[in-house]
Amino acid sequence: MMKVFWILGTVSLLIWACSPVREASKTSANLVHSSQDSTEYEILIIDNTFDQWYLMNYSQARDNTNDYYRSMNLIAVANWNNYYRNGRYTRVIDSEIDYHPETDYGIEVNRKLYWYFKFLTTNYGIRLFSNHVVL
Repeated sequence: MMKVFWILGTVSLLIWACSPVREASKTSANLVHSSQDSTEYEILIIDNTFDQWYLMNYSQARDNTNDYYRSMNLIAVANWNNYYRNGRYTRVIDSEIDYHPETDYGIEVNRKLYWYFKFLTTNYGIRLFSNHVVL
């Protein structure tokens, strides 16, 4: 009987060890100064699948104004930071985003941040563009 238990345990362990990992990758977005000039910023997104998704989904025909991206990002950043502070979506959100409403990050940064939030909404089902911050 002990031999059967040992064999089943070993087989179970082998199956578990060989199964693919299905964990979502952690993501992060940071706004940083890109040069000595304090008016230039860039966005660093740490997610190995975002760049490909962005190239496939963004087009100039779907582009918006900087003000549109900025207003949508303010909502999404507030939700992102609340999710982080409350420990929600910890498999995806692993840091706060330091986004200041009074700072002009430029359309390139605002556009890419907006599309990153769209990527998270589409691929992970995280509601970031809701006006009602979910706790």
